Amino acid sequence: MSSADFPARQGLYDSAREHDSCGIGFVANIKNIASHEIVQQGLTVLDNLTHRGAAGADPLTGDGAGILLQLPHGFFAEECADLGIKLPGPGDYGAGMVYLPQNEDARAKCEAVIEQIIADEGQLSLGWRDLPVDNTVLSDAVREIEPFIRQIFVGRGNNCPDTDAFERKLFVIRKQIHKAVRDNGYAGDEMFYLPSFSARTICFKGMMLAGLVKGYFCDLKDERLTSALALVHQRFSTNTFPSWELAQPFRYLCHNGEINTLRGNINWMAARRRSMSSELLGEDLEKLWPLIADSASDSATFDNALELLVAGGYSLAHAMMLMIPEAWNDNPLMDADRKAFYEYNAALMEPWDGPAAVAFTDGRQIGATLDRNGLRPARYIITDDDLVVMCSEVGVLEISEEKIVKKWRLQPGKMFLIDLEQGRIVDDEELKSTLAGAHPYQTWLNKTQIVLEDLPADGETHAPDHQTLLKRQQAFGYTQEDRKYFLLPMAVSGQD
Repeated sequence: MSSADFPARQGLYDSAREHDSCGIGFVANIKNIASHEIVQQGLTVLDNLTHRGAAGADPLTGDGAGILLQLPHGFFAEECADLGIKLPGPGDYGAGMVYLPQNEDARAKCEAVIEQIIADEGQLSLGWRDLPVDNTVLSDAVREIEPFIRQIFVGRGNNCPDTDAFERKLFVIRKQIHKAVRDNGYAGDEMFYLPSFSARTICFKGMMLAGLVKGYFCDLKDERLTSALALVHQRFSTNTFPSWELAQPFRYLCHNGEINTLRGNINWMAARRRSMSSELLGEDLEKLWPLIADSASDSATFDNALELLVAGGYSLAHAMMLMIPEAWNDNPLMDADRKAFYEYNAALMEPWDGPAAVAFTDGRQIGATLDRNGLRPARYIITDDDLVVMCSEVGVLEISEEKIVKKWRLQPGKMFLIDLEQGRIVDDEELKSTLAGAHPYQTWLNKTQIVLEDLPADGETHAPDHQTLLKRQQAFGYTQEDRKYFLLPMAVSGQD
């Protein structure tokens, strides 16, 4: 099933009330040493999360599972050489995982759009590779909606001075591709989706159970395929529908829990469109809209918003702190700088609230965070040979006790981060103190905030023009009930 095939609101079903409760985890080498063993360990963790996934009446049909890895340059260089494609060095090319229609005519139209937009944005289409898969592990029902999967390799153009700029350009290209294919109906009634399109990471995922991922994607069994990290997810959507697109991980994260403020979050992201600007994205920013259009779940929406923040220049950790902040407002134990950081950023991004555990990576850092109430489990261990295993449960990977140097859990509102380029774990206190001290947030607050309690009590007041006030109340959706039961008690007696 494609997300486009989901039924309309009817009876007791409403897509706005969709939730899931999944298994998440990652395996990483702190020193950024890539190996096939990390890939195998990630798949083992995923397999041991089988109990976290939903299965249909057919035991081969699941809600979705997948694994996100660093781009395996050595493996792709050899594979592409056999196809007559010469890849440049790491960081100078990107790989796109593309889910295409099975219909040949529709597939050709989609591929032509992809190549055209890549060229229009000043990048180089290096060639295509058919992804080897074994669909005998899938059920008949899933095979009927299975996409035709290919990989496209894109060379960095002259208008991208470095890998960061190239990564942003790939993001812009991908959003335009989705929009062009969708708006013109090139895929017909079949699926079209790009699970990943990056110079740093690649995602293998599908509508299957955890144990079938390594059987379906033949590349995952190849010992030449290496990575220093493996982010995995097993989906259990408790009252929604499975699909290939909504399997996780997404492009930056995987998620266990629910975003309860989702409708408001989506509306606020749309409302910011005309007031948003970016020195890094420049005119490309307008090409990203609609920002949240190729996904339907709370997790996918969260990933879309996070992707925009990172492309706009926020560090991955900073962006996650904006979206899932600690409890800061009435916390007497929090230092003033960090409280000022959260207060300032609260005006830029409202919290994406709900019981949530999120694991995330950009290929250079990997980490996880919990919501302020800590209502989802997440535990981790660190070994003496620089291996970190974080998961929504314990016992997902068999490791001798004598090798474990630390065993702990994520705490409410805290973040666990590994900087692979620095080869170390960044402590929550260090991470947040550094970000909070990077700018004079309290000074900025003092210059921009108006505190009602500080206004003079005998100041001159002016009654607003009635018609102007009425138009603004109507524009913002106020009703007579709001005025009578909400606004009036607040104005008269300070009740909330």
